[in-house]
Amino acid sequence: MTETSRRGLILINTGPGKGKTTAALGTAFRAAGNGMRVLILQFLKGSWHYGELDAAATMGEDFIIRQMGRGFVKVGGAETDPEDVRMVEEAWAEAAAAILSGDWDLVVLDEINYAIGYKMLDPEKVAEVLRQKPEMVHVILTGRNAHPTLVELADTVTEMREIKHAYEKGILAQRGIEF
Repeated sequence: MTETSRRGLILINTGPGKGKTTAALGTAFRAAGNGMRVLILQFLKGSWHYGELDAAATMGEDFIIRQMGRGFVKVGGAETDPEDVRMVEEAWAEAAAAILSGDWDLVVLDEINYAIGYKMLDPEKVAEVLRQKPEMVHVILTGRNAHPTLVELADTVTEMREIKHAYEKGILAQRGIEF
């Protein structure tokens, strides 16, 4: 039986290719254009300035982007800095409160999949909040390697796959296109 009712969706943008955050921001921009209140919490990001921050600042208090981290974290054999773990925990506390509050129509949890994959955040904590979210709140989770528990819970999962990238030709990231 198919469900035809309107309700808040859980969407995941994952995979090894470019565009996960960009797609989420595009959806956030569309939501704002439809009068929805949008909160974007960026797990791990925090040390770079990029164009999206300036664009969001022009949109008023109904479209907020908050960088909740310090930038890239050490993984792959290196000990994760306890400060990064603390910042992820703080970001998750804010995200959970925002989702459950119902004050936002769309909450984007940018790069949360990395925080989960790096074992800085328990996927079951995230799943529990998503199961309790108010009916009309939409949530987008981004980052590579989405956890299977969250994939199962999601309404829509999109995997970005790189076919080729300008960087392979030695072309640097371009202002306005990639940051």
